[in-house]
Amino acid sequence: MKKIAATALVLALGLAGCNKNNADTNAANETAVENTAATDVNVATDNAEAVADNALNSDVNAADNSTANDVANATENK
Repeated sequence: MKKIAATALVLALGLAGCNKNNADTNAANETAVENTAATDVNVATDNAEAVADNALNSDVNAADNSTANDVANATENK
C-alpha cells in the first residue's frame, strides 16, 4: 500500500509541475489574437489604399488621354 501511495504522490507532483499558468496562457492567446487582428486591419487598409490609388490613376490617365486626343483632333481638323 505504501508503494501505491508513494507512486500516486510522485505522479501527482509530476502532474502539478506540468500544469501551465492559465492566466499567462490566456494573456498570450489574447495578445496573439489582437496582433493577428491588427495585421488583418493593416492589410485591409493597405489593399483599400492601393485600390483607391489605382482608380485615381486610371481616372487621371483617362483624362490625360482624352485631353491629348481632343488637342490632336482639334489640330488635325483645323
